[in-house]
Amino acid sequence: MIEDSRLDQAYAALADQTRRGMLVALRDGPARITDLAAPLPISFAAAARHVGVLEAAGLVEREVRGREHWLSVRSAGLQPAAAWIADQESFWADRADALSARLERRNRSADRP
Repeated sequence: MIEDSRLDQAYAALADQTRRGMLVALRDGPARITDLAAPLPISFAAAARHVGVLEAAGLVEREVRGREHWLSVRSAGLQPAAAWIADQESFWADRADALSARLERRNRSADRP
């Protein structure tokens, strides 16, 4: 079994709908936790905990400007998850191609008298 805590943290963070929504909201650019919490049916404290999970996973970064905490997406934080998916996709595409080739060979040999 492959152990990669960064990958586990990214997937754990992305597993929650609220956190995925926060990442989508940050597509438009940096925002304060207050801005992210406003449209959600959760308290500011709950939003701050969600942000903490995103930060721990390396998916967002925080910049303190005076009393305000601004968040932005760290696209590099998604890289471990994207690389894992790409690796899986490549593996299964190769397996599917090998199966297809084998079935073609079998069908050709079955068509011969």
